[in-house]
Amino acid sequence: MTPTPSPTHTRSLPRELLHLAWPSLIAQLAVMGGGVIDTLMAGRISALDLAAVGIGASIYATIFVTVMGVLLALIPVVAHHHGARRFEAIGADVRQSLWLVLALALVAVLLLKNPEPFLYFAQASPALEMKVRAYLDGLAWAVPGYLLFRVFYGFTTGIGRPRPVMIFNLAGLALKAPLNWVFMYGHWGLPALGGPGCGWSSAVIAWCLAGAAWYWCRREASYSVYGVFSRFEWPRWPALKELLRLGVPSGVSFLVDVSAFTFMALFIARLGAQVSAAHQIAANAAVFMFMVPTALGSATAVLVGQALGAGNSRRARDAGLLGLGIAAAMGLALGSAMYVGSWALARAYTPDVAVAAIAAQLLLLVAAYHLADSVQAVMIQVLRAYKRTWGPTLVYAFSLWGVGLGGGYLLGLTDFFGAARGAAGFWLAATASLAVASVMTTLYFLRIAKAPVNHGLKRNQP
Repeated sequence: MTPTPSPTHTRSLPRELLHLAWPSLIAQLAVMGGGVIDTLMAGRISALDLAAVGIGASIYATIFVTVMGVLLALIPVVAHHHGARRFEAIGADVRQSLWLVLALALVAVLLLKNPEPFLYFAQASPALEMKVRAYLDGLAWAVPGYLLFRVFYGFTTGIGRPRPVMIFNLAGLALKAPLNWVFMYGHWGLPALGGPGCGWSSAVIAWCLAGAAWYWCRREASYSVYGVFSRFEWPRWPALKELLRLGVPSGVSFLVDVSAFTFMALFIARLGAQVSAAHQIAANAAVFMFMVPTALGSATAVLVGQALGAGNSRRARDAGLLGLGIAAAMGLALGSAMYVGSWALARAYTPDVAVAAIAAQLLLLVAAYHLADSVQAVMIQVLRAYKRTWGPTLVYAFSLWGVGLGGGYLLGLTDFFGAARGAAGFWLAATASLAVASVMTTLYFLRIAKAPVNHGLKRNQP
């Protein structure tokens, strides 16, 4: 069976970008919605359960996004193959990615089962530590399922069909509250696990998603041309080496991002409960707004990768420029809305006037932060589509750890640049760090976009 023509050749860039971006945005919001449900339901049981879910989720996120980032290599690889109409090669790389899941899941599960280094920093009480461990035990069972589903995500996104991921994620979100109810309160003959039950409900959902993805690939007729499950295949080092060359830097960049945010929160916690609460409001707003450029960046990267695979370097450049322009415009629009509505948004989060006042000031900085964040989020994904990974990762590490975290510490907690600015100092430095990252990644893209299409894209250049 012949698949539908590559969208790289049949649709205008703006239309195709919208076609790819909006399902990705909804899919990501569905994932975030699951975290919100966990927080709300754990908070109804006790403060201890809420704290356990909060700490456990932070530990899990640090581990999972790092290993998950490695699998993001599949998107540009699949997009290049699809643009070049090498459909059987797509199936082969997906099969190799499944072996990669086996290794990554093993590492993640071992870390989740042995969280002592993370718990040391949390300084949790014995009762809290016990609940955190129980929560992570459930999530350890979820990791293999979620990683298998991420392979499906990379595959179907790379060929320009993100809607199945959106549908499955929405179905997973619909299951979250009922399954939490079963595991947290002990229905259907199961023990009442309290807050840790959120982790076990996630495990059930993860394997449901993996099963749904497998069924879809087997039964959807238009996917048969890729031959994902047409035969068994042992690991092949050349293919795995290419995936690791692209994926490891992506995983490192996610680790840089998560660790910078985590240590930022830990440093700000020294300033007291009110300031820490205000920072959490600002951080939560920033993360929600970040979903827009993330979806846009994913869509742009697919278009760029497919164009490069088809040998159309001009279309690849045009797609990158379109994504950049929309990212800047959306970042400016959402940032402006945040600036105007900072007080109202802060009050919507908390009835505490003192916390809201601090949060409103931080949200003014988040408005500028989001503009820079939007640009770099799109550009770093476009560079991955060009198979440039280590260069952007090093820029990211220098910006977030050096300018952001280091500068934030000096501005927020010391008098190195004058009077300490507290949490505002950290957000000022974070904004500056992303401004540096956005400028450097944009300049890098503009430079490589001028080159012919066959400029070593089969290799992972810095």
